[in-house]
Amino acid sequence: MINRKHRFHGRGSLRFVYQRGKVIRSAFGSLKYIENPRRKDYRVAIVVSRKVSRSAVVRNRIRRRLYECVRLYEAHITHQLDMVYVAYSDQLATMPAEEMRERVWDKLQEAGAIEKTAKRPLIHAIVDPKES
Repeated sequence: MINRKHRFHGRGSLRFVYQRGKVIRSAFGSLKYIENPRRKDYRVAIVVSRKVSRSAVVRNRIRRRLYECVRLYEAHITHQLDMVYVAYSDQLATMPAEEMRERVWDKLQEAGAIEKTAKRPLIHAIVDPKES
C-alpha cells in the first residue's frame, strides 16, 4: 500500500480531476490526471465500481494490486500530479503481476509522471504460488 500522503479521496478532489483532467484509456481502465503545483508530491486514487465486480473482495484485491504497482515505481514519479485510475475489468484481479506492473508503468509514462527516457526497473518480488 502506498503512503497516506500519496493517497487522496473525497468527492471534491475527485471531481476536480474528473472535470479538468486529461484521460488515458485502455481496455482494463483509464488514468485521469492533472498537474497540481500546490503539492510537493503526487497523489493517486483507485476507483473500482461495483459494476466491475459485485464482490467487495475482488474490488479490494484490484485496488490493492494497483496501489502496489504505483508504490513500486514511487521513486521514479517526478511530477506533482493528481491521478485517478478507474478500473474497468475484473481481469485485473487475476492478471499476472508482471503484466499489471508493465501496464501501470506505461500509463504513468504516458501521463508524464515518469520521464519517457526512464527505464522500467526490474522488480524482484516473492512469487505468489497462484502465479507460478
